[in-house]
Amino acid sequence: MKKGFIEVICGDGKGKTSLALGQSLRACAKQKSVIIIQFLKGKEKGELSWLAGTELDIKFFRFEKSEQYFEELTQQEKEEQKENIRNGLNYARKVIATHECDVLLLDEILGLPQHGIATCEEINEILRINKSDMQIILTGLRLPEEMREYVDAVTTVNTEYLSEICVDKES
Repeated sequence: MKKGFIEVICGDGKGKTSLALGQSLRACAKQKSVIIIQFLKGKEKGELSWLAGTELDIKFFRFEKSEQYFEELTQQEKEEQKENIRNGLNYARKVIATHECDVLLLDEILGLPQHGIATCEEINEILRINKSDMQIILTGLRLPEEMREYVDAVTTVNTEYLSEICVDKES
């Protein structure tokens, strides 16, 4: 059976989730089903809440119960959220094992090792389950070296502000 395609969108720039969402919308245009699981973003409403009002074949999940981003939580609140986030990982494992969709977006999953929620090996184990043609998109600030062997493509998003770069102005 053909192995699926695993893509990483990472970097310190803005727009990683938006770029991954664009990939998801492109898949929907090709009649493919999409599941999005967000990690470390809390239950904040915003950039993806509009999906609920569409007829697109996109299912969207957040397992965290807090309204705040993970980084904004107290240490005690972080410990409480870790179990919820791990439930999201278990759901991702089930989605891949049962080929529940054509495209799986694991938004901000690359931040889980940094926060001590999951190890790179645990995430690699989930990726190894994919024996179908499912496309998996991972986002986050950086791709850990331990995960590179499972990835087919990396897109790096960096933001440069005009005040920081040389702009050629014609006189």
